[in-house]
Amino acid sequence: MGDTLQIRPFNEGDLDACYAISLATGHAGGDASHLYRDPKMMGQIYIAPYALLEPSLTLILEDRDGVAGFVAGAVDTAAWEDRLERDWWPSLRQQYADPVGVPPDKQTADQRRAAMIHHPPATPAEIAERYPAHLHMNLLPRLQRRGAGSLLLETWLAAARTRGARSFHVGVNRTNVGALRFWEAGGFTALIFDRATESRTCWMGRDPGEPQDQDLV
Repeated sequence: MGDTLQIRPFNEGDLDACYAISLATGHAGGDASHLYRDPKMMGQIYIAPYALLEPSLTLILEDRDGVAGFVAGAVDTAAWEDRLERDWWPSLRQQYADPVGVPPDKQTADQRRAAMIHHPPATPAEIAERYPAHLHMNLLPRLQRRGAGSLLLETWLAAARTRGARSFHVGVNRTNVGALRFWEAGGFTALIFDRATESRTCWMGRDPGEPQDQDLV
């Protein structure tokens, strides 16, 4: 990669590229563009609020061809979810209808995301308390499996530590095998907690001060 790769702070001119990356990697790591009518729907949840409300913890990965990835997060998940409820979701709820009358198994991809906007699932309390900071990362395929993701991750973790973060978690789609392997290689371990339910989200945590056994039961 050498001098062709740059990690830098987010600026507002990057937002459209971040929306596009969210869509291009939103189907278990693959292209989700065939699933969504609204190409910004994924990004409205997973990158735009971080980029616009917490830009100091939003980093951009860029190569010769342009923006190719991002990482974003917050150091206090509970406070962040409160902030989204106050400052982010209300305007989107005016933009996207609540599909409350449509059974979940009949909802389109857009409707499932709209349901998340109207009824955002809270991070399990056991995880938010023990691993307060969280992050999201997306890379286009051209920079995957080249060490760029690991470099981006460690750069973000270092920035978050300057804000007081010590323990981190991510939520990963269980069907995204490549992402699960990436986070495991990055020191994250699958978490078990006492109110665990069957879902497609695998919660993973990283805390260098704790033993490798990350059981929360």
